[in-house]
Parts: sequence; C-alpha cells; structure tokens
Amino acid sequence: MPESGIDWLKRTELLSYEELYYLCRILTKMGIEKIRITGGEPFVRNDIMKLLHALSKLAGLQELTITTNGVLTADLVPELKAIGIKSVNLSIDSLDRARFTNITKRDELAAVLRTLEQLQRHGIAIKINAVVMENKNIADIVPLTQLSKDLGIDVRFIEEMPFNGAGQHYSSLTWDHTRILNYLKEYYPNIHKIADPPYSTSYNYEIPGHRGKIGIIAAYTRLFCGTCNRIRITPNGTLKTCLYDNGVINLRSIIRDKKDDLLVEQLILQAIAKKHENGWQAEKSRNNNEPVHESMATIGG
Repeated sequence: MPESGIDWLKRTELLSYEELYYLCRILTKMGIEKIRITGGEPFVRNDIMKLLHALSKLAGLQELTITTNGVLTADLVPELKAIGIKSVNLSIDSLDRARFTNITKRDELAAVLRTLEQLQRHGIAIKINAVVMENKNIADIVPLTQLSKDLGIDVRFIEEMPFNGAGQHYSSLTWDHTRILNYLKEYYPNIHKIADPPYSTSYNYEIPGHRGKIGIIAAYTRLFCGTCNRIRITPNGTLKTCLYDNGVINLRSIIRDKKDDLLVEQLILQAIAKKHENGWQAEKSRNNNEPVHESMATIGG
C-alpha cells in the first residue's frame, strides 16, 4: 500500500460475491483445479467467509488457498480449517516491530504473529512471503529463514516489483534472486537446490536441519515465465494473463451485460491463447507503453 493510500473504487465497480462465484464456477468447469483468494487483503471485505464456503463446494475444485497479511485472520482460522483450507500464504516482510511498522504503515506485527500461531495450531500449511527491499528489511532475511528451522514452515523471498503505486519505476534491481541466494549462502553454506514442482514460480532450496524449505521468486527478473500457468482476476473484474500486463479483458462488463457461460468461456480461452511469452513482453504491451505503476493493493498480492 502506498504511504499516501490509494483511490478507492465505488462498490459498484467491484465484482460482487455472486459475480466472483459465477466466474469461479465457469473456470472450474473449464478445468481450473486451484483457486487462490488474494486481495489487497481478502479479510477486509465483509462476509468473505460466505464466499469461501461457497467456493469450497465447487465441483472440480481440488484446492482453495488464501494469501493474507494476517492482521484480521487469526480468529477465522478454525473456520478456514473446517471448510477445507489446507494452505495459506502469509505476508511478513519483517519480524522486527519497528521495521514492520515502517514497511506496512501499520503497527500490527503482533496480530500477524498470532495468525501464524493459529495456523500452525490448526495444522494449516504456511508459506511466508517476504519481499526483499533494499535499506528496509535486509536484516530480516536470516531471522525469517530461521522460521524454516524453528517452526518447520516454508519461507519465500520475493524480488521487489515496481507495483508501488507511486509511479516509480526502475530499470534494474539491486537485490535480485542471485544476490538473495548469495546472501543466504553466507549464513547457510550448505543450502542446496532441490527440484522445483511443476509450474513453480520459485526456485526452491533446502538447508540441512531445517524442516521447512526456502524459495526465491524472481518476480522482477521474471525467469519463471516459461512455466507460469496463472491467470488473475482483479477486484474490478479485469482478467490478467500476466501480472505485468494492464488487463486483457474486462469480464465484469461482459457478465453484467449478459451472463452467457459459453461466451465467457470463449473470451477467456481467446485471452489465454494470446498470453505473452514472458513478463517483459506483457509490460511492453501496456497502453502507450506506460510503465508499471499501480499498487499491488489494487491488483491482488
């Protein structure tokens, strides 16, 4: 979230729960087996649990997961477990209260750590997502890595992307995946590469004595583009076949005009068929070659 905040959309511009469910029903009918609910932050929306309950019952859906900042999540963990949520990605960029507050603009680390504890208590698999930011949280790389030993959970370090909502763009990145790995090797010289799962967006590693795995996501370098099989629907109904494009089709206007399942399926398939080869091409395709500047809070983490 940019320090200055973001421009809030009118409620009518957001997909309703009924529209979200409708699109998810079509996608699972088309063969999608995994749905991840992200945000911004999913749990700021009222009645989000009703949507999760409904989605969990979709025919053909094999996995329903969530990415959350953990601030509002702790008390809902038992219900998440009950509806079949087996894994949660928890965003924690720092384990230091002052650095956490500086990065997030919220003094909520205690609430996030309570969510972490509740997820562990209820046996829900956890992946910690941490964006590596120069001059902000480099000192947290080792403490976060230690969670893979102390708590046995997976920790993933993510290259910083230009989705900061401030119009700031950079042509290079100081802390890329190579530098992150080399930094880890200084403290964990026995860290070693392991096989990546199919369609993985992360390079995965093990450290002897650590039950959890370490992942590094080259989100800015975009080296995983050849295996990425994700599509994304933003809160206002824009379909993105790559995080770096600025939307390939507005599904909201289509389903509000006429809920024609076959038409929606055809348009989605056509968009996927034209998916760019990689994130660099997707960025070049943006209107008037405008640089990436929107906030991740408006796209979905």
